[in-house]
Amino acid sequence: MLPCYNEQHALPALLNELRDLQLPEKYSLHISVINDCSKDDTKHVAKEHGVHVIDLPVNLGIGGAVQSGLKYALKNDFDLAIQMDGDGQHPPKELHKLLNCNETSGANVVIGSRFIEKKGFQTSFMRRAGIKYFHWLNKLMTRQNIYDSTSGYRLFDRKAIALAANNYPDDYPEPESLVIFAKAGLKIAETPVQMAERTSGKSSIGKSASLYYTIKVTLAMFFSFIRKQN
Repeated sequence: MLPCYNEQHALPALLNELRDLQLPEKYSLHISVINDCSKDDTKHVAKEHGVHVIDLPVNLGIGGAVQSGLKYALKNDFDLAIQMDGDGQHPPKELHKLLNCNETSGANVVIGSRFIEKKGFQTSFMRRAGIKYFHWLNKLMTRQNIYDSTSGYRLFDRKAIALAANNYPDDYPEPESLVIFAKAGLKIAETPVQMAERTSGKSSIGKSASLYYTIKVTLAMFFSFIRKQN
């Protein structure tokens, strides 16, 4: 699933790479673009490439877009769902690493991590500092070492799909969702992947928003941590 907001320029190459991907016979690939009320031609580009499109009538943000994709996966009884950014940062050729990790570890959630082997695009110094902060915060709350807790390159198995389809954070969900998964007893694993720079567009978290993002996600993680499990 590809949550997208204004990704008309990056989508064609990404969808072509996914179409050309060679996976083991036991896997069948279903590509779904979640168009988060884009203001450009994201929806039409996706439809021209013949992939399934979930066209959201209002902008829900990354959390709502991902949850919409997971609801679709749950409704259609998928065994696995893989989240990738629509801006080209998550190369399809790395997807097999998430599948292999799920198969060998039995993890319910697999995170593609930039920081295990430290290869490929490593993002800016300020971003890395923020990610390191969330690593320690997640370790405190989940008792797990999750080095790339903000990564949106993720695999969900059936248990994770069912949980996240009904309970997933709204804004900037990646670090907070790990607290939710851990509290539910799901197994989380990381596997090294190489990421790339975005091919177009810009991040929703600019320099001026970084402090706001950090404070907001910290509070959200804390409330998820103390909230009673249903």
